[in-house]
Amino acid sequence: MGNVERASDFVEKELVQSILAHKLLPHTSLKPERELASIYGVGRPAVREAIQRMERDGWVTSRKGMPPTINDIWQHGNLMTIASLLKSYENIPREWISYMLELRISLTPAYIRDAVETNRAEAAALLIKADTLKHAAEDFAEFDWELQRGMARLSSNPIYLLIINSFTDCYIAMAVQYFDEENHRIASRKYYTDLLEAVLAGSSREAEAIARKMMQDSLVLWEAKNEELKK
Repeated sequence: MGNVERASDFVEKELVQSILAHKLLPHTSLKPERELASIYGVGRPAVREAIQRMERDGWVTSRKGMPPTINDIWQHGNLMTIASLLKSYENIPREWISYMLELRISLTPAYIRDAVETNRAEAAALLIKADTLKHAAEDFAEFDWELQRGMARLSSNPIYLLIINSFTDCYIAMAVQYFDEENHRIASRKYYTDLLEAVLAGSSREAEAIARKMMQDSLVLWEAKNEELKK
């Protein structure tokens, strides 16, 4: 079973990368299982499993008796599409970090406000851990990930955590790129301190405003760095 799973992972990644590289276009059909098995040097069960996962994740649509059709992922994708898409890159594209930061502007302030209103003491406990935060980008990435998940968990709306969990496989990799810049780490340290003060004061609206400003500032910092790299 393990060999089939590893082979199916390989097939899935190859097919997804072909879609991303526009070698396989939306609304066209995949080759039959037998041909794909021959192309990738695997058994048909591995191809079948890969296609089943790709259908679950929004990449293809299967119809009985016909080869699967490739979807336009921007029209038919879902949260699982994002997760599998980002797993398919050897290196996370820098523009995807911008997309993630834009998403956080919409989501993070809301679940932080909710967390402060419903579980203020636990929210403060999460932020106090920033006092022992080391300087490395990896440490910041791991802390920020646990903070995001923790705040979403403390919110009264469980959907927030489900959304955050969809990025489990890619968030750390993206955050390490972001926190590789010292000024990003400095800004985040101040953010954690300011946010803790608002939480301890019991001001959910202030916590929300602080979070929104930091999410907006993070996007500005990241895009400014991208512009520098293009010069």
